[in-house]
Amino acid sequence: MDIQSIGIVGAGQMGNGIAHVMALAGYDVLMTDISQDALDAAVALISRNLDRQVSREKISQSDKDAAMARIKTTPTLADLGPCDLIVEAATERETIKQKIFDDLLPHLAPHTILTSNTSSISITRLASRTDRPERFMGFHFMNPVPVMQLVELIRGIATDGPTYDACLKVVEKLGKTAASAEDFPAFIVNRILMPMINEAVYTLYEGVGSVKSIDESMKLGANHPMGPLELADFIGLDTCLAIMNVLHDGLADTKYRPCPLLTKYVEAGWLGRKTQRGFYDYRGEVPVPTR
Repeated sequence: MDIQSIGIVGAGQMGNGIAHVMALAGYDVLMTDISQDALDAAVALISRNLDRQVSREKISQSDKDAAMARIKTTPTLADLGPCDLIVEAATERETIKQKIFDDLLPHLAPHTILTSNTSSISITRLASRTDRPERFMGFHFMNPVPVMQLVELIRGIATDGPTYDACLKVVEKLGKTAASAEDFPAFIVNRILMPMINEAVYTLYEGVGSVKSIDESMKLGANHPMGPLELADFIGLDTCLAIMNVLHDGLADTKYRPCPLLTKYVEAGWLGRKTQRGFYDYRGEVPVPTR
């Protein structure tokens, strides 16, 4: 099928990034969120991010204007029903995602493809609760969406060939690269990345190194662009913990046990950059390690 209209559920960090790249690639975008303020903030942020691309001569002013004209918002989830493709980009909690798909089902067009931007939750299980498991996929963008080149495409056990091909065509039109992943906990990127972050937290928890020494060691010793604790703050410690719990529960292997210190930070509400405190304190002019 030829996809032309994209519905996006969630106007947060991932949702607004997905809207940005979809509109820039020529798709009509309809974005929804439970908060009108979040929708307004997302549109303003997309405009600023596009302005940055114009200033760097990545795109023209007319490209920006055309992209912004393609983005519409609505506080009503049911309005997304007629879209050709819907990308759910809500909080990484399965109960929330299930509720969204349950509420969408009565309003969907027969041809609509449903996808989730989940970073770890079973696509097969999410799909099984809908009326179209064959037209349901994982569509996992990396953060920040406009910058990162990879999209993981995850087939559920029932996903059919035309659905995969349609989503692959979208990825190619975005100018990104698709990695095909099987539907096992955390897929490819987070199956490898999150245990590394978790091990960095254990290294801190056990006193092997400080926040600064751990991050500097991986940046200068392994040539990582960002240290693992700095990266965890960027992703969100609550998201990191959620993915580790999915790995631990789904694979029943103790090597995926979340570090108690990671749990403690999340319990404290120190979730990283989005709350101004995590493994670093971001409330001053420069980030300061909290341990």
